[in-house]
Amino acid sequence: QVQLVESGGGLVQAGGSLRLSCAASGSIFGFNAMGWYRQAPGKEREVVAVVTRGGTTNYADSVKGRFVISRDIKNTVYLQMNGLKPEDTGIYCCYAETRETHIHYWGKGTLVTVSS
Repeated sequence: QVQLVESGGGLVQAGGSLRLSCAASGSIFGFNAMGWYRQAPGKEREVVAVVTRGGTTNYADSVKGRFVISRDIKNTVYLQMNGLKPEDTGIYCCYAETRETHIHYWGKGTLVTVSS
């Protein structure tokens, strides 16, 4: 059974930093792309950052230069968030696509709150 467990959310002042982690497990052959979405209050869900199995990364324009996504060989994906702004507030969910079925699985999300 595929599971994704996030950690690292919390309350931080504007300009501060947080590091999110998401441990993925349960896929026999591992995962293809892994990434992070966020759901901000009153806004649609948006892709924040994605990293492929080969290490290629993509970012939303709103976080370029501030956020860094990475992954390790143990199928944990990280999101280093620097220079946080109040508009970064939201629930951050990680996802991973299994190699064998190409199905996307989601974590339950972790809340990030940035105060002004």
